[in-house]
Amino acid sequence: MNNKATSIRWRVLGILVSVSFVSYLLRSNVSIAAPAMMADLSLTEIQWGWILAAFTAGYAIFQFPGGILGDRFGPRRMLTAIAVLWCILTIATTLVPGQETASTGLIIVSLLLVRFLVGVVHAPIFPVMNVSIMRWFPVGGWAFPTGLSSTGLTLGFAATAPVLAWMITQYGWRLSFIILSPFGFLVAALWWWYTRDWPADHPAINQAEVDLIRGNRSFGPDDEDAPPAWWRVLKNRDVILLMLSYSCMNYVFYEVFNWFFYYLVEVKQFSIQAAGFVTSSQWIAGAVGAALGGWVCDKLCKRLGLRWGCRWPVIVGMVASAALLIVGAMHSSPWVAVAMLALCFFFNQLTEGAFWATSIAIGGIHAGAAGGVLNTGANIMGIFNAILVPLFAHAFGWTFAIASGAIFALIGATLMLFVRADRPLDSAD
Repeated sequence: MNNKATSIRWRVLGILVSVSFVSYLLRSNVSIAAPAMMADLSLTEIQWGWILAAFTAGYAIFQFPGGILGDRFGPRRMLTAIAVLWCILTIATTLVPGQETASTGLIIVSLLLVRFLVGVVHAPIFPVMNVSIMRWFPVGGWAFPTGLSSTGLTLGFAATAPVLAWMITQYGWRLSFIILSPFGFLVAALWWWYTRDWPADHPAINQAEVDLIRGNRSFGPDDEDAPPAWWRVLKNRDVILLMLSYSCMNYVFYEVFNWFFYYLVEVKQFSIQAAGFVTSSQWIAGAVGAALGGWVCDKLCKRLGLRWGCRWPVIVGMVASAALLIVGAMHSSPWVAVAMLALCFFFNQLTEGAFWATSIAIGGIHAGAAGGVLNTGANIMGIFNAILVPLFAHAFGWTFAIASGAIFALIGATLMLFVRADRPLDSAD
């Protein structure tokens, strides 16, 4: 009799990484298309900042509701539905009117509405993935899967940058978006076909793997309909401190996501194609950082426990990213600056697995809600970033605008010192 555990959880994770990849493929397209869209639609940097903020507003507002829905309806249904909607709204973006048929005001309102809705339907992905990882992986083994999920999103941007930049030069931004859109349908179908909400429900899993996943946890499928703890999650000290720390990290993340490609083209005078490859290299560095950080975090959790195992990757990653951000912003050589900023993003993403593993450890059966709170604050910070960076650039120059992220990174590292990953929601005072 073979008592060796099957590896269904890793296949489920592989599909989760694919879903994450496609999510960023279909949301980061606007960041890469920014120079082309701004020129085509005659929009200024300040107006474009508001367009970026509209996405982040929808994304931030629906994080917590998305996490609650993931806890309530399960990741199988939720991820399938939102992936289909990603495709539909990518196509809807191409229907925004141009200067030849509409006023600037109507163009801006149309883009604001569409990007807000894009933010809404992408919002649940990581809180819902939190639920799936909590259910499919054992206690103390959550950081590496969440880190790999973040690797999927960074690779999604890395793939988008050079490919979409080339497609836009060949076909224009509207047709390029339409070509990318069917990927949403593909991952939705794959996720629905293969996955289940709980490991024990999967037809291919054996009891050894189910037992491995359950480990010493005190909750399972029987708790799926447990009374919601939304208010307890919202007022939990560790959840709030974790959210504030993660928000500071995301200021740096959104500098890269919203502005790096534009900064390369318009400030550093890179060609669009060269900027696409440079941006891609930065996101590949982030992908490596996310996977490595998750792996290190799980190793540290087994050796030091959840409290310090989850703290160290965040502290080291954010302090290092702050130093590199300052050097990258101030260095006179464009290529040295790019190298420093790419390394900065590596350390920024080194923290991802630890942050999300901490939210799972604290949230337990309500990991979706805890992850929703985590990402709500993070993306409210994204709204501020979309507005503040161009204002800083106009008032003080792009060096200050880019280097401003270092302040937030250091604050975030300090806040993480007070977060207790070893104090679950159910046992907290």
